[in-house]
Amino acid sequence: MPNGDNWQGDVLRDLRGTPPPQRAQSDGAAHGHHPAQEQQPPPQEQRQPPQEQPQPRTGARVPGPDTPASSPAAAAPPARTRRPARSPDSRPVVDSALSGTARRPRQGEPAAARVSRAIRRIVSSSAAREVAEITRTAERIQQPVTTGRQIAVTSIRGGAGKTTVAALLGTAYAHYRQDPVLLVEADPALGSLPLRLGAETLRWTTADLADIVEPQMSLLDVTGYLVQLPDNAWLLPGSQGRIGAMLDTAAYERVMVALRRYFGVTVVDCETLPAEVARVALSAAQARVLAAPATLDGITSTYAVLQWMQGLPRHMIAGTVVALTSTTSRPGIDVEDAAEKLRSTGATVHVLPHDRHLAAGGALRTELLARPTRLAATKLAAEVFQLSQKRR
Repeated sequence: MPNGDNWQGDVLRDLRGTPPPQRAQSDGAAHGHHPAQEQQPPPQEQRQPPQEQPQPRTGARVPGPDTPASSPAAAAPPARTRRPARSPDSRPVVDSALSGTARRPRQGEPAAARVSRAIRRIVSSSAAREVAEITRTAERIQQPVTTGRQIAVTSIRGGAGKTTVAALLGTAYAHYRQDPVLLVEADPALGSLPLRLGAETLRWTTADLADIVEPQMSLLDVTGYLVQLPDNAWLLPGSQGRIGAMLDTAAYERVMVALRRYFGVTVVDCETLPAEVARVALSAAQARVLAAPATLDGITSTYAVLQWMQGLPRHMIAGTVVALTSTTSRPGIDVEDAAEKLRSTGATVHVLPHDRHLAAGGALRTELLARPTRLAATKLAAEVFQLSQKRR
C-alpha cells in the first residue's frame, strides 16, 4: 500500500509548483513535519476567479480573527483560484420521475417499543446513567485537533451498509463538533451518499475539484464548490449520478491533500475493496471503518480481510473498527458471538442494531432513528475519532 505521508508531501509540492525538498527536509518530514507547514511560495499575480463559480450558501463558518492558529479552519493566504476548464450543470439527486415513488419515512422502531422504553426509564434509575454516558461520549468527539482527521469507510462488497455508516459518522461529527466537517464520496459508481444525506442537487464532483483546488484558497472559496449540509457540514459528491463516472487515485490524492486543513474531520465513503482508490484512502486515513453485514457470509469475508490486515503494519488493524450492521430484526447468526470472533484479530467491533428507518433507504433523518441506533452510532463515532487521534 502507498505510504500516506509520502504521497501527501509529493502532491502538496505539485499543487504549489515547488521543487522537491532536499534530503534534510525529507528527514524532517519523516519525524513528524506536516506538508502544510512548508514554506509558502512567493506571492504571484492575482488570478481571476471562475466566472461561473457557485456562491456558497449563507451560514458558512469562515475563519476570523478569533480562530486559533492550530485550528484546521485557520485563515489561509489570499486565494489564487484557477479558472475551471468547464462549469458543470446542476443535476437533481433523485430524478423527478422517481421522486413520487418514495413513501413517508418510518420511525426506526415500533411505537410499542418506544413507549415501553420510556416507561422503563421513568421507573428506573437508568436515565441518569444514560445521560452521563452520552455526555462522556460527546466529550470524546469534541476533542480539538491540530490537523484534520481523515476517516475512511469501506466494505468487502456492496449492500454492507457502508454508505449508511459513513452518513451516520458524518452526521454525528457535524452535530457535536464546532469546526467544519466534510463528507467525501470516493465511490463514483452511482454512490448514494448524497441521497443518504438529503442533498437535492449536485454540481461539482471530486474529479472536477481536482482540476481547480489550490492550497492558497480560503475556506469560503472551497465551500463554494461543495454542497452545504446542516450543522456546518459539507459534501463533495463523487459523481452526478451518471454511469461511467471515474475517479483516479491522482485526483483523489490531490483533493484530499488540499482540503485537509479546512476541516476538523473528513469522512470518506470509499469504493468497496480491493478498488485502488479505496486502498489509497485506507492507507492515508488516520482511522478506518469496515462495514460488514451481520450475516454468515458477511462475517466470514470480513474475518478473512482482518486476518490479511494482521500481516500489515500494526497501526492498520489497530486503527480499524468493524461496524457490524444487523440487516434484519432477527439476524441468522449470534451477533455478539460473531463480534467476539472478529475482535480476536485485534480490530475493534461495534454493533449497529436493526433500524427500520435505515433499512428503508432514502434521506437519513436522525429524529426518526431508534434510540438504540442513535446511541450505538454516537459510540461508534467516538471510538473511531479516538483512534484517529493516535495516528498522525
